[in-house]
Amino acid sequence: MKKFLIMVAAGTAVCATGAGVALADSHEGEGIEPAYPVEIHACSYNEGMGPADLDKASAAWNAWADKHNLEGYSAWTLVPYYFGPEQEFDVLWLGGASNAKTLGRAQDLWLATGGKEIEGFNKVLDCTAHSNFATLRMKTPPERENPGNVVISFSDCNMADGLEFEDMAPALMEWAKYRENHGSKSGMWVLFPAYGGGAETFDFKWVAAWQNLEDQGADYDQYSESGWEKGNELFQGKLSCDSSRVYIATNRRMADNDD
Repeated sequence: MKKFLIMVAAGTAVCATGAGVALADSHEGEGIEPAYPVEIHACSYNEGMGPADLDKASAAWNAWADKHNLEGYSAWTLVPYYFGPEQEFDVLWLGGASNAKTLGRAQDLWLATGGKEIEGFNKVLDCTAHSNFATLRMKTPPERENPGNVVISFSDCNMADGLEFEDMAPALMEWAKYRENHGSKSGMWVLFPAYGGGAETFDFKWVAAWQNLEDQGADYDQYSESGWEKGNELFQGKLSCDSSRVYIATNRRMADNDD
């Protein structure tokens, strides 16, 4: 339980994945809307390659996307900031759309017409994992001054035996409301593994996003002062999460419907 709360204070962050739809506004008590898809590639630089080469490949991809009027797909690259030796990659590519059909259409277009640009990415990166997650938004982030750069973190969570997500959802939504009422500027999401895994040791990933490390630190401080009491009330004996991995995220493309 203590690990979960430390994770919430110091880590939980997914960029404004903006992919559009997620959770009904918990402030209005409307419940959970349908999930939307997020895809993640875990990649390492090929020998002699680095961030500048990724920038060039991303620029070529954006030119391809403009040429083909790709409007419904958003993407970020994530560079580890707080991390451990088990993270054997240099960068994550995170992409999303408002629904799985739109994401699939973008992927079909990429596979059918992106040959030269795919070769450009393959020259720069060796991607050893490609996963898809069904995503629910628990807390909408405030409007950001610079939505192109955010702080992101992930933590893997397991529910206590006998509990289902519908048992946990009200507590997670209450936690999100509590954080907002105490000045949190984060966004918060839950990611369920959908494709590309099969041997997961977690029930879901708890994620959130801040504009910067200062805003993340403000949540850390609030938890240390009093937030842990609310966390214990909501999650004691029900949820266990590991330490968060934190990333600096750079937006590469923003869908028209992203927030």
